[in-house]
Amino acid sequence: MTDSPYLRIPVEAVTLGMYVQELCGAWVNHPFWRAHFLLEDPEDLRRLKESSVREVLIDPSRGLSPPALKQADSKPETSSQPRPTTPVDESQRNTTASSAIRRSLEQEIESARQLCSKSKKVVMAMFQDARLGRAVEVEGARAMVNEITVSVERHPTALISLARLKTADEYTYLHSVAVCALMISLARQLHLDEGLVREAGLAGLLHDIGKMCVPMSILNKPGRLDDAEVACVREHPSRGSDILREGRQVGALVLDVCLHHHEKLDGSGYPHGLAGEQISLVARMGAVCDIYDAITSDRPYKSGWDPAESLQRMSRWCGHHLDESVFQAFIRCLGIYPVGALVRLQSDRLAVVVDQSTELLLPIVKVFYSTRTKAALPVELLDLSKLKGRERIAARESPERWGFQNLEAFWCELDRRRGSIFDR
Repeated sequence: MTDSPYLRIPVEAVTLGMYVQELCGAWVNHPFWRAHFLLEDPEDLRRLKESSVREVLIDPSRGLSPPALKQADSKPETSSQPRPTTPVDESQRNTTASSAIRRSLEQEIESARQLCSKSKKVVMAMFQDARLGRAVEVEGARAMVNEITVSVERHPTALISLARLKTADEYTYLHSVAVCALMISLARQLHLDEGLVREAGLAGLLHDIGKMCVPMSILNKPGRLDDAEVACVREHPSRGSDILREGRQVGALVLDVCLHHHEKLDGSGYPHGLAGEQISLVARMGAVCDIYDAITSDRPYKSGWDPAESLQRMSRWCGHHLDESVFQAFIRCLGIYPVGALVRLQSDRLAVVVDQSTELLLPIVKVFYSTRTKAALPVELLDLSKLKGRERIAARESPERWGFQNLEAFWCELDRRRGSIFDR
């Protein structure tokens, strides 16, 4: 009897997502130069199975276990290594998903508003426990992730778009809710299996819990941070990872996103200056989702950018800060022109994007203004994908240039002038 943490399995049982600790047999027969690695590439799996290697040792703490062992292992993960992010066949992707009925944006908005309000309270309670040094109870967070997942199934961007409208005072808490929903949507777009979709959502909900170790005076400072304050803020990924690891209620995937969502491909990120392939897929996902919600939200020191403008700016950061393939998948989640974007049509009319259609470049819009006459028009709903080229988007526009306020009223019918839309 051995106490080895590794499992010896036949090569036929190896799947993507397993962590190969050792290839059994003579090293000259091995198809890889690496001694141990996470098996993520289908081509690597093919090479392994076609080689003369008959057995491998896998490390279940760093990757998937054989199916027969999954139910028996009910202990929470405590490994500091990231869990795998394994793409699966599209036909298998939603085998454990709920059977939520797809809704229009208009139908989902009120449910999403209530869910945002409920989620904010859960996050506030968890973060307050963390600030006071108490153990963070994660079960409530898992329940919220399940509800948010169902909302994303009913409409991919309703909750995401609504959460963007948070006030600056709500940012710390609703940012976590928004990143949770974005991570779920992005994980689905990348065809991760359902268990990993929900783990990605939990990672999004908890990724900034370390900010509770940062003084509120720094988090809410309206002006530029000095060097000491910047250094303090940059400690939050490590502090958050410590909080979650001590609680022993989350897996390595959640820890990885919490610790590494500020890493950059060129190595200029923090806390560890990881570069390139050192950064896991889920951490790259976390970076994209975190940045998008941050730059589109009102903060104490700046107003949020227009959604379409934000995506355009983020595209310039691909390759050195952000992962290009993850970002492209992210665009497919939100659309090239996300909900709330102001656009100019070929007819010189201005419109607000109110939902996505079957075509990325041809969303559903509400037309309301003529740039020729500089006058308001009767509001008209247009599904550009059904107009057979008779009307298209000519360019995105800046709301500030035209002096427009409260454009969200065109798609969510909520008035922000009365304060938060999530506490009514």
